[in-house]
Amino acid sequence: MEDEVDRLVAAWRRERPDLDVEPLEVLSRVSRLARHLDRARRIAFAEHQLEPWEFDVLTSLRRAGPPYQLSPGQLLTQTLVTSGTMTNRIDRLAKKSLVERLPDPSDRRGVLVRLTAEGRDRADQALAGLLAQERAILAELSHAQRLELAGLLRQLTAPFDNIPG
Repeated sequence: MEDEVDRLVAAWRRERPDLDVEPLEVLSRVSRLARHLDRARRIAFAEHQLEPWEFDVLTSLRRAGPPYQLSPGQLLTQTLVTSGTMTNRIDRLAKKSLVERLPDPSDRRGVLVRLTAEGRDRADQALAGLLAQERAILAELSHAQRLELAGLLRQLTAPFDNIPG
């Protein structure tokens, strides 16, 4: 089975035989797959009236477990955005009644962000939709192949996840 990356690599090998284009065979496929995944995520989230960034914040709170709350700083760490961006996102989610701000009992100046019942329902439904989309994308692979691919991708991504700052 040939794909677009095979054609791209063949063209570069013909045009630039002096270059080792082997990295394209893996990373161009990862890049193309990322675009397909982004499209699938947007579809799954749109079905539940959520933007990808909304899903990220809501599911960060959902994964925290009861009472489904985190400090804004903890949300920053999990979603990799600036404090100004996070403040704006919390404001927008609060206006939609998907989260609420509560005083932090351990810090009089601090706040906690808590998932509302509506926010929890939307996060759960969107996650189910996302998983259905992702299962369809992975359907061509056996369970063993999925495990192998996950391990190989982990080898590539772990160094990026462990960079300080």
